[in-house]
Amino acid sequence: MQTHRERGISFGVLTVVLTAMAIVLLLALVKIYLSHRIYYESRRINNLEREVAALREENTLLHMRVEKLKYKTQVTDTIFTLEENQHVSPEKGNP
Repeated sequence: MQTHRERGISFGVLTVVLTAMAIVLLLALVKIYLSHRIYYESRRINNLEREVAALREENTLLHMRVEKLKYKTQVTDTIFTLEENQHVSPEKGNP
């Protein structure tokens, strides 16, 4: 007697193939998710770095403006002091 052998794939082989495909699909989805998260986080970091650079530049400009105002105040105070001394000195001489 000859044994009758079925042609095609068995249920076990089909199960293994479908399981392998599901694992590959799951790993691909995880990789895509992580890639997107990394991309958007790097964009956010780049935006923050640009903001930090702009704020540092603005801080430098503000420090320069403060120094100019300090110098202007010193010069103005010196001029007022000199003018006050000139006005006071002649009055002291008058009896």
